Amino acid sequence: MFKNRRFFIGLVGVAAVVTYLIWTGVSETMVYYMTPVELMARTTSDPSLHQVGIKVSGRIVKGSWELVSGEELIHRFAVEDLEDPGVAFPVVYQGLLPDTFNDHENVEAVVEGRFREDGVFEATSVLTKCGSRYEASSEELAG
Repeated sequence: MFKNRRFFIGLVGVAAVVTYLIWTGVSETMVYYMTPVELMARTTSDPSLHQVGIKVSGRIVKGSWELVSGEELIHRFAVEDLEDPGVAFPVVYQGLLPDTFNDHENVEAVVEGRFREDGVFEATSVLTKCGSRYEASSEELAG
């Protein structure tokens, strides 16, 4: 009976350590995901959001892309809300852009990074989706 008690105490201890490691791992890697409208509203009411990682889903503003520095691959473009195009913010990204990045069509993007206090989103990752390239045309569906 004494051996069973030690086994259960050890089992509870291991479970507590595993739970603690999972909790701290999730807390440290947690990234908020929101739309541009939500981002603007939340940063106005909670300035501490400028210090945490955020993912924002929106649409690349047509004609907004510019290559700031070709040597360092610094890009600047704007992202607008899908529902309210009047809400947009500038994005700065250093690195190679995805092949589907395009500021001439309606391209949806997810940018991940930090929304600085000066109103510029400093992206560490840019993901794009261009539905017209992957959706079947009406002729292909009919044929």
